[in-house]
Amino acid sequence: MAISTADFKNGLTIEVDHAIWRIVEFQHVKPGKGGAFVRSKLKNLRTGAVQEKTFRSGAKMELADIQTRSMQYLYEDGDSRVFMDTDNFEQIEVPSDSIKDQLLYLQENMDVNLIQYGSEVLGIEVPNTVVLEVKATEPGIKGNTASGGSKPATMDTGLVVQVPFFVNEGDKLSINTTDGTYISRA
Repeated sequence: MAISTADFKNGLTIEVDHAIWRIVEFQHVKPGKGGAFVRSKLKNLRTGAVQEKTFRSGAKMELADIQTRSMQYLYEDGDSRVFMDTDNFEQIEVPSDSIKDQLLYLQENMDVNLIQYGSEVLGIEVPNTVVLEVKATEPGIKGNTASGGSKPATMDTGLVVQVPFFVNEGDKLSINTTDGTYISRA
């Protein structure tokens, strides 16, 4: 299905130059001289690269048909991860390289959304917050909790997060998956 630049919305997926792009942000520009154009920031769904592109106003492009399937993460199998469709119990192996940004939040039996273009797996969407356990951190020093500082903590998935001084090893913490920051104790 063809769409024009007038139909742009944040989060829309389009095909440009044989690549699949998600619109991160866009802006219609009407200069005093010359024709109007659309300045956009696009994310390549195959490589993860973000690029700025400019389109003439009214330019046509193809809408990418992206499917999202609810899946459950099962286990690691060599250099791939195995997911199961929660509807028909079909199992799909996804190369770890294609989901390397989400691996730090992935836990066994976690429900995720698998993003596909035809039969090609483009990636996964993890929940906005996850609960992870602290595996290693420096012990809190008595009297240091009022300063409002932070210290690094390594979670059970390998993610390193800046946490308050009162957090100890073995604590379970809520972590924001969009930016990898500490939210609260779980």
